[in-house]
Amino acid sequence: MMDARNSTGTAGQMPVVGGRVRTGPGRLRTALRLASLCLLLLVALFAGGFGWFASKVSHMTTPANPAKADAIIVLTGGQARLDAALDLLASGKGERLLISGVHPSASRRQLQAATGGDKALFSCCVDIDRAALDTIGNAQESAKWVESHAYGSVILVTNNYHMPRSLAEIRRADSTSEFIPYPVEHELSLSDISDNPMLIKTLASEYVKYLLVESRDWTGINI
Repeated sequence: MMDARNSTGTAGQMPVVGGRVRTGPGRLRTALRLASLCLLLLVALFAGGFGWFASKVSHMTTPANPAKADAIIVLTGGQARLDAALDLLASGKGERLLISGVHPSASRRQLQAATGGDKALFSCCVDIDRAALDTIGNAQESAKWVESHAYGSVILVTNNYHMPRSLAEIRRADSTSEFIPYPVEHELSLSDISDNPMLIKTLASEYVKYLLVESRDWTGINI
């Protein structure tokens, strides 16, 4: 009788053990499907956001008649930016210009000669920042300059694809002053973007950096 009970008890337990073994692969498949779905969702969100970003910067055009401000800031990175900023200064759109991110070895005379700016105007109304090494540094040094002159409104000059991140950085560094974007147009039609892998790479890099700026409070990442 005992053998029968033992036999019955063992037989009764077998389906339970077997059932547990069968549920393992099912749970693993479910977890993998959920992970794949989350990954696809993230990819879709990134692609959609990148499409929005590319469209946004491609439609940023240089204002034909920008509003006047107290001062002008240009972030170095291209001759077109400097030319645009000096033209704004010469036309009286701001009383003073800061060129941020100039290489430490570049003298004022060399910079003036390279830009072809008016010597008298360059001498009286242009300040040079050599401390900034990146966009964060541009923003920090620009904020110090704005505060030291007590300016309330500033025209910010940089390339269109660089403008969203530059504005985000400088507004983080100085939340009280008004910064007016003056994007220097870089040919970024959507057809050009889709046909140019290097341009896609540049914009994707800029988009990721822009996302990190916007999410810095909870990621703690500086870039």
